[in-house]
This record gives sequence, C-alpha cells and structure tokens, in this order.
Amino acid sequence: MKRFRLISAITLSISLTIWSCQSAGTNDQPEFKVDYEKFTLDNGLEVILHVDKSDPVVAVALTAHVGSAREIEGRTGFAHLFEHLLFLESENLGKGGLDKMSARIGGSGANGSTSRDRTNYFQTVPKDALEKMIWAEADKLGWFINTVTDPVLAKEKQVVKNEKRQGVDNRPYGHTSYIIDKQLYPNDHPYNWQVIGSLEDLQAATLDDVKQFFRRWYVPNNTTLVVAGDFEADQAKAWVKKYFDEIPRGEEITALEKRPGRVDETVKLYHEDNFARLPELTMVWPTVELYHPDSYALTVLGQYLSRGKQAPFYQVLVEDKKLSSGARMGNRTSELAGQFQLSVRAFSDKNLDDVSDAVQEAFAKFENEGIPQKDLDRIKAGQETGFYNSLSSVLGKGFQLAQYNIFANDPGFVKQDIQNIMNVTVEDVMNVYNKYIKGKNFIATSMVPKGRTAQALSGSVKADVVEEKIVQGAEETFDATIQAEYERTPSTFDRTQEPPYGQTPEVVIPEVWKAELGNGMKVLGIENDEVPLVQFDISIEGGLLLDDINKVGVANLTANLMTQGTKSKSPKELEEAIAQLGASINIFAGTERISITGNTLKRNYQKTMDLVEEMLLEPRWDEQEFTLRKQSVISSIKQQEANPNAIATNAYNILIYGKDNVRSKNILGSESSVSEISVDDLKAFYEKNISPSIATMHIVGDISQEEVMNSLSDLESKWTAKAVEIPVYKTPDSPDKSKVFFYDVPNAKQSVLRIGYPALAATDDNYYPATVMNYILGGGGFASRLTQQLREGKGYTYGIRSRFSGTNEAGAFTISSGVRSNVTLESSQLVKEILTDYAQDFTEKDLETTQSFLIKSNARAFETAGSKLGMLQNISRYGWDDDYVKDREAIVRDMTVEKIQNLSGQYLDPDKMFWLVVGDAKTQMKRLEQLGYGKPVLINEMVSPENK
Repeated sequence: MKRFRLISAITLSISLTIWSCQSAGTNDQPEFKVDYEKFTLDNGLEVILHVDKSDPVVAVALTAHVGSAREIEGRTGFAHLFEHLLFLESENLGKGGLDKMSARIGGSGANGSTSRDRTNYFQTVPKDALEKMIWAEADKLGWFINTVTDPVLAKEKQVVKNEKRQGVDNRPYGHTSYIIDKQLYPNDHPYNWQVIGSLEDLQAATLDDVKQFFRRWYVPNNTTLVVAGDFEADQAKAWVKKYFDEIPRGEEITALEKRPGRVDETVKLYHEDNFARLPELTMVWPTVELYHPDSYALTVLGQYLSRGKQAPFYQVLVEDKKLSSGARMGNRTSELAGQFQLSVRAFSDKNLDDVSDAVQEAFAKFENEGIPQKDLDRIKAGQETGFYNSLSSVLGKGFQLAQYNIFANDPGFVKQDIQNIMNVTVEDVMNVYNKYIKGKNFIATSMVPKGRTAQALSGSVKADVVEEKIVQGAEETFDATIQAEYERTPSTFDRTQEPPYGQTPEVVIPEVWKAELGNGMKVLGIENDEVPLVQFDISIEGGLLLDDINKVGVANLTANLMTQGTKSKSPKELEEAIAQLGASINIFAGTERISITGNTLKRNYQKTMDLVEEMLLEPRWDEQEFTLRKQSVISSIKQQEANPNAIATNAYNILIYGKDNVRSKNILGSESSVSEISVDDLKAFYEKNISPSIATMHIVGDISQEEVMNSLSDLESKWTAKAVEIPVYKTPDSPDKSKVFFYDVPNAKQSVLRIGYPALAATDDNYYPATVMNYILGGGGFASRLTQQLREGKGYTYGIRSRFSGTNEAGAFTISSGVRSNVTLESSQLVKEILTDYAQDFTEKDLETTQSFLIKSNARAFETAGSKLGMLQNISRYGWDDDYVKDREAIVRDMTVEKIQNLSGQYLDPDKMFWLVVGDAKTQMKRLEQLGYGKPVLINEMVSPENK
C-alpha cells in the first residue's frame, strides 16, 4: 500500500455518500451522508472531523497504524501490550489519570483494541469534555513513554497474561487460531504469531525493548485522529493544533508488502482440548488482503455457503447427514493477506472424517448449482442493513472513517467500497471459489475432547501447543505503587493543567409515545430519523418462569421453533423472505419473558411486521426442524459442561435461588429434560402462554406513531387475548454466614470467581441508591476499587466487576472475575478485605467522582437505538416515569458519604455471601480454607446438568 499523502496546511472537505445496496438501478431512495473534513498537521498526524449534532456527545478515536504485524519473532505481543500501557499514566494526566478523568467527565470508559495491523484508543464523552479528551490523547503520543518503568511493565505483563488465559488457554477451542496461523504463514511472516503474543515473549520483553517499539511506531506520521459528534469544527481544529502540533514527527515508515499465506501441501493437525466436549473441524485456505477486488466475492461466497437453510453446508451437514447444527464460514481479510475459514462443530458422537466427507459433498453441490441471483441480492440487502447499523453511533462513524483512511488511504473510500459490493456477480462468486478453494491445499485442525483422538481427521498429526503449568508462586513480584522518576518532556505551554469544561450540554430526554391495542398489547415508541432503520421488540412476559420445573427447556424450544416457518411458509421460505428485506427477526426466551426482536430498513418495515405477525400467530411446528433444534440445544448443553464461565453461571444461580426455584435452572434445560420434550409440549406452552394481554412492543427509529399503529391493525384484530398466570418464585434470603463452594475443572489456567448473595429487586427504593454505592466498588470500571487493586495493583486478573441485577423480583449482588489460578486464595482474600473496608475507606473525593460520572454520562444515555429501546423497556417493565433519569439524578445529587457508608453496611457484608470458585481443585481448593469460611464444599455432583 502507498504511504499516506502528506498534506500540509490544506483542508479537504468531502461528502461521503452511502447509496442503497438493494438494487443498482434504484435511485428513488434518499442518500445517507457522512460529511467529514480531513487535514494533516506538519508532523504528519492525519485528522478527520465529522460533525453530528443529533446528541450532545463526541467520540474521539486515536488509531496507530501498528499491530502485531509490525513486531518481530521472539518479541511478539508488543502492540497489544501498548493498548494496555497507554491508559495507565502519562506525564500530564498522572498515574491512572485518563481513567480517573473518564469517570469524572461521564465518559463511556477509555478503551482500545488491537488487530494484526492497527491499534486504536477511543471513548465517547459529553460534548463539554472535548478539549479535555484532545489534551489527553495528545499525551499518549508526546508525553507518555517516560512514565513506563520496570514495575509498571511487570504488572501489565501479568494483566495481559491473564487476558490470554481467559480468552485462549481457559476456553474451548481457544488454541485453534494459533495452530492455523503457525501453518498458514511462514515463520518470518508478520501474521505467523497471535495478536496477543506468547507468554514467553511477554515475559522476556525488557523495558528498553518496549520503549524502542513505542518510539518507532507511535508517532504522529503513523497515526489518525478522528473526532465525531456535536462540536464546532473550527474550535476542534484549533485544539488539535494546540495539543498535537509540537509532537515531533517520527522516522519515515515504509509500507509492508502484501504477502498471502502459503500452503504447499495440505496439513492436518489435531489437539486434545481440555475444555471441549464436542469435536470441531476447521479448514483454512489462503486468500487475498483487505479491499482486494476478489475479497468482496469471497465474502459473499462464505455467507452463501454457510448461512441459512438454503446454504449448501446447512443442507448437507445439518439436514441430510445430521452431523452438526451448522457451519461457520467467512473470509477474514487483513492488510497484508486473507484467509477463508470453515469451522464445523460436530455432534458429540460424530467423527470428523464424516464431517470432512460432508464438506466435500457440500462444495460439490455448490459447484453444480452455483449461487442464484436472488440469493446474491439477499446477501447484498443484509450488507446494507449491517452497514447502516455500524453507523448508528458517532463512534461507529469514527471507526469507519479511520478504517478507510488507514487502509484505503481515503476516508471517502466508502463510495468505492459500496460499489465493489454492488458489482459482485454470480460469476464472480464461482470464479473465486475456483481460484482459491476448489482443489487447493488447505490446513485442517481437529480439536477433540480429551481422550477422544479417534474422532480426529484421519492422517492428522499432533499440533505443537504448549500448555502453561500451574505453579504456586511462579510469577514475579512487583510494586505497582512505585512512582516513576524521569525528566519531563518539554512543552511550549503548561500541559499539567487540565483544560476546562466547555458549555454544559443540555440533556434532552427522548419523547416517548404510548398506546394500547384493543387486545391489550401495550406499545411504546421513540421516533428518531438519524439513520433509515427501525428497531423493535415485542416482549411477552413469562419465559423460563412458565416452564415446568421438572421439564425445563420448553420455553426456549418454543421460541426457537417459532422462527422455523409459518403455516404458509416453509422454514426456508420464511428465512428467505426475511433476508430479501435485509431484515433480521429473532425470537428467544429469557428468564422472565419471550422476546421477538427486529431490525429493518425503514422502507421494509411494513413487510417485516407482516412476517412477524405470521411467525407470532401461525407457527408451523415443523417436526424436522424440531428434531434439529433439540439436537442443537443438547449440543449447547454439552459445550457448557466444560466452559468454566458457563459452569460458574449455572452453579451460581443454584446457590442464589435454590433448586426449588425455576430461576436456578439453565434455560436450555438438561440433556435428559430436553430429550423428553415433544412438539406437543411446545404447542401447549404456546396456546396457554402467548398472549397480547402480557405483551408490550417497544419501537425506535425512523417511523411515526401513526405509522406504527397502522402497521399493527391486523395484529390487533387477529391476536386474541387470554388470561395468563405467571408463577411467582420468591428469592431466598441471603445466607446467615459465608461458605466457599468449589467446582473442579482439572488443569484450569484460571479460577472463575462468583461472589454474592440474593439482594434487591429493581423496584426496591434502595435499588438505585445501592447501585450508586457500588460505582466505586466495582461498577465503575477502572475507577473502581476492585479493578484498581486486583488488576492495576496486583495483576491478578484481566477484569473484575460488581453489580446488582434485580428485576421485578429480587436479584443477586455479584462480584465476578477470572483470576490467575495460582492466586485464587490471594484474590479472594483481597476481595474480602475490600468489602470489609469499603465503608470506612469511602471518601468525599469518591463521592465527587461518582456524582460527576452518573450525572454527566446522561448526555450519552440515549444516543443509540439500543439505548433508547432500553429506556422504553425500563419504563414499561418497572412502571418508571418517562423522565426517570431525572429522578435518578436527584438521588445522585443528594447522596452523601454517610449514606454510602450506611448502604455499604447494609449490602456489602462479606461474611454473608456465597463464595464460588470454578477452577483446578487439586492445586487451589485446600488453600481456600485460609479464607476463613471453613472447608470448601466440592459441588460438581450438585450442579451436574442431570441433577438440576
């Protein structure tokens, strides 16, 4: 790729127009524009401004063109490490300064992400904090690296290692990408290693290594700054120049050459996965890089082959061979190369040789039939809706502008991008299949459960995967409180002074309209025309609560099967009708309700609602689909049995609610209960419980109340109300004394913690005050005690949080985390200490931070359609006023340290909680006796799926 074109003292004003993807010849649809300005500072920093005054918020995103591809073998994981380090400290914000500021200004929480090719840092804030954010982001590039010391580096290494354990080592199929990339890319290829790096490389990294990497890549001439939202462009330009102008330009950076992966002969590897319960086959072929002309057809190929009932892979693997509940397939494109990847998670008793044979049969089916034009149009329609959804927030728009600027050298590349999608033909799809897939060498990985290597693909050899050993006291110690000593980086003005707030934004609460149909269904809506989309849900009360406690799984399967055809449409015909609209309609069961959700282009809203009406009133109860859905649910249950986080959730619910409360049950049911369910059970559940008398529709988008009510006239006349009695299950009281419960997952690399007790309902007068109290404890992200001490202070965890989760019934107070296995006791002791001392340690400054965040964050409380839907749901479910946010503001303003202390004493007693640990019993269980709550109770038998 060519290097960025440097433009000094020139501003480009360009209008970015997104055309409809529905039909190349359709010109009667309104254009959708994302206006932007781009300019470049003398030091090479490229700046993109997008003004959007629909909400009083601004997103700021700083993206460096450096990811794992800029690393070298033996020193991997540096880009991802800097994603972490750049939030910790800088010369002018001080230690933890950005996170502390984020809390004070009501920001969304400073965050970042790393890929093979870029690292970004982003946050959405109320518009009055824009200058503060530009000041803070400039510190990342010009006034940061001196603050990185050996203790800081040692601590953050532990955090990153915990992230790897949580996301890779301690989860099913976590090593698949590592195995594939080692084979797909040669040792000297920058995609040969994982973005997160290896534990060994991270441990070996020296302070000098890290500083050299920063000074090479985190420079203005390798960085793009995007500001998107409600601001004045001239003022923003002035602030950008003030804070970024004097940062020196770095060395010139040469673009890396495009370099596809290489597979000289087919490679077959297997790995016995400690956490897998189902065998999984993954096959990968090398393809082309991001925005290559062939990449668009490859994307279509992956979607057509694998998604939906018309897909060849669904027809062969699921319907004909009954080997799996589906296949996942897609073309992953990066800056230098791409890879086409197919994954099939087979049923428990199936061999992957049979899956491989079926894969070849599905490919042959495609070769014979090709892709019909109507399916190509369907896929393009879905891409259009997805594109609009990605632009529904100022941060989404900012991400897209930065992406195009860095990898296409043009923020306005969207027009060409859309055109490239539109230009894909059925011939193109077949051509890329022949060019990259048919008869080509590939890499195949067989991830099989422990002791079941016979299920692996024939001819596979053992993959080289190094499993970390659990060794007590193996990690290095450090003191994260040591202050860095350094010579300050000079500046032309005093950067230690945080800029002032701008004009306080006026928070406008969306106007809510309410209505009720003649059959009893309530309707709440918010009209919003920012993007031509409509999003809605119809909530029908009941869900799991209406299941027979001895036959759980009926509510879930009922919701599932309601998406599988109608009286007049087969499952395939229904799916195609939805997809041709570029819409999505889902029906799923939760603990307290069944929800029908929809997302559609405005122009297709009525047709979408016509389909919703069919699905709701005329379910097909297709026997073949029922059999397939049951098998899929049983497979999901089996997968949960070895997933530490799923185990923790299921076990914790049993402890909180007790076995006689249906809320303690896994909504999927157990393998035995699901096996006993018949279609007649589903029909009976539907006839008895699906009623408009307990239904509420919430709708947000580019649509008026009149249009919505007109669209519901048929549903009003055809859907007849009935009386539905929803059982009431009383949540138990909190335990009289604490006890430790342990679920053994042999050789787990982390321990999953769930600590808590039955607490409050959302309708309790103390619920929101208790939530306010919890902000500094564990609800405030990096502003919280738990995060600051367990992650930032000790490096025990990648993340930890606490929350109250009540609904109309009392729910739990929960502290949740995954911690390094060999500090399970130490982590638990520290949590206990924090809970014990919280009231006396809470300060006026903590109160100020809490109040500032909870009040100022309301400026961004209603930006997205999802947040507006959430507001409507709160109003309808809990009977809150439309302006309940104002009531909450009053609670926050009236809060005092004394009130926080009283609430803490009432709701944070560590000696009256359940302490659940899911981890390696042989190394950690006995140690937990030192926590002071007696001998831990092993609960594997108690929470076995067949004992629930």
